Amino acid sequence: MIRLSIIGSGNVAQHLIQAFSKATDIELVQVFSRKAASVSHLIPIDKVTSDFSQLKPVDLTIIAVSDDAIANVSKQLPFENQFIVHTSGSVSIEAIDSKNRQGVFYPLQTFSKSKEVDFKIIPICLEAQNVKDFEILETVAKSISNTVYEINTEQRKALHIAAVFVSNFVNHLYQIGNDICIENELPFTILKPLIQETANKILTLSPEEAQTGPAKRKDTQTLNAQLNFLTDATQKEIYKMITKSIIDNGKEL
Repeated sequence: MIRLSIIGSGNVAQHLIQAFSKATDIELVQVFSRKAASVSHLIPIDKVTSDFSQLKPVDLTIIAVSDDAIANVSKQLPFENQFIVHTSGSVSIEAIDSKNRQGVFYPLQTFSKSKEVDFKIIPICLEAQNVKDFEILETVAKSISNTVYEINTEQRKALHIAAVFVSNFVNHLYQIGNDICIENELPFTILKPLIQETANKILTLSPEEAQTGPAKRKDTQTLNAQLNFLTDATQKEIYKMITKSIIDNGKEL
């Protein structure tokens, strides 16, 4: 049985707590949270601490905090030569203080506290400094997910940027679409079947094959009409920039 602890109480930490609490062959020993109440609904209160000095050495400690807090948190850990990993997609493995063995446990998914996820289908990207530590990470990852990858820091940075484009940026475009609907007294719900079909197509087609729309067709008349329809300056700039990218590269949102 692998013993692990989690440091953090945000979106990623809470989902990991839930996943590992259900996993076999994994013992969730402790959770560090500055506010015990934020995780008390997920784990017995006697397993929660807000004092770094009370953290126990375990087989694996997962730091699931904001990117800019990883280095500082790792420095405060009260032990040495333990296996410590963070969950960031964009932070180097070396952000973990060198007094401990360093690694990365990066679940590639968007997390919201109010939205349950199925960890079995979430890809988990792993990095470690030696074979033995990687084997521990791999065992832990496979206890909650069916999809595990070994990915180095540079690959992970590229993957995280790609994820920002296909998830965060796309969601912002949903927000723009929602704003346009509200301005014109239309329900955003009317777009949801289109959103769903577009997402479904990418499961079987490449992005290039799935491309449709006026920019793909180089339909100048429609492009100009839609651009003229928009009144918000930021929306106009986004429309022009993406349209140019589609035309230049043969791709479209």
